[in-house]
Amino acid sequence: MTDNSLRITEIFYSLQGESNTVGLPTVFIRLTGCPLRCVYCDTAYAFTGGQRMAITDIIAEVAQYGTRYVTVTGGEPLAQPACLELMTVLADAGYKVSLETSGALDVSGVDSRIIKVMDLKTPSSGELAKNLYENINFIMPDDQIKFVIGNDEDYDWCKALLTEYNLTERCQVLFSPVMGQQHPTDLANKILQDRLPVRFQIQLHKLLWDDARGK
Repeated sequence: MTDNSLRITEIFYSLQGESNTVGLPTVFIRLTGCPLRCVYCDTAYAFTGGQRMAITDIIAEVAQYGTRYVTVTGGEPLAQPACLELMTVLADAGYKVSLETSGALDVSGVDSRIIKVMDLKTPSSGELAKNLYENINFIMPDDQIKFVIGNDEDYDWCKALLTEYNLTERCQVLFSPVMGQQHPTDLANKILQDRLPVRFQIQLHKLLWDDARGK
């Protein structure tokens, strides 16, 4: 085991299903392991297992797909310290890299070229206490803060946080419904009624491929 290798669950090519690059062909690097256990998690298969790969081998596999967009995801990617090096190497190679992180681990060391998509955990996630609010200080204008909303309590909590931290002035804010729990139309209507300056999103990959792995 070396510092410049990581445990990888899968590397796959698909359309970006979330964030402000939704719909763009993207290579996803899914790292293994996560310290959280959100009740609605759809990638529990990434908690354990995986294959250890050197960063050079990861880069070589990514290059086969011929796209400039790469998303590093999990699990929780930052649970593996070498994730920081991987993202820097990808950025050095000219890729437009995004990081999907839970917001529970320190993001201060993330290369400034990486787009952070930080998921602050709502009450219904079961992991509200894991939020590291100090991370908000390291969010840049090109980053995104995501809220996965499962019910009215979540929605009200998110609205309060928007005001408390002035989030929409810091970066783009994403509101996403928990599939099968929060009706998307109801959430969309609330956003319009309250005139919230947030981006509503539905997980495109689930509409296209349901819960198929590698999509």
